[in-house]
Amino acid sequence: MSTVAELRAAAGISQAELARRSGVAQPNIAAYETGRRRPSPQMLDRLRDALRPRPSELLKHHRAEVLAILSGHGLTSARVFGSVARGDDTPGSDIDLVVEIGRDGDVLDLIDAADELEQLLGCAVDLVTTRALWSGHEIDRTSVPL
Repeated sequence: MSTVAELRAAAGISQAELARRSGVAQPNIAAYETGRRRPSPQMLDRLRDALRPRPSELLKHHRAEVLAILSGHGLTSARVFGSVARGDDTPGSDIDLVVEIGRDGDVLDLIDAADELEQLLGCAVDLVTTRALWSGHEIDRTSVPL
């Protein structure tokens, strides 16, 4: 099996989905997989990038662990905003979460939780507290429950 076929199989997606994500025609992907064509190093990088999971997929898959990490740092009522909430995230997007922080919590709780989440998910995570938002803030209006 070719490198492209192995990578695609490991990601669990079809040739059509890889074509959509990468912008490479599906017949070209088939040719790379069968060995009829050899992808350039740049093309392999492009296909690898397209095969990376979107942060929304990671968040959905690891939801329970994310909530446990947040809870362990006294952070509750997690809501998602930004590209993940809108459904237009890409493999290079970050995850934006707004959380409530306990009365005794501080910025170190946010930093530690964000670090743990980034290690778990393998992508950047931004945490914002509800204390930082004013009434009617865009994040307040557009965020969705985790």
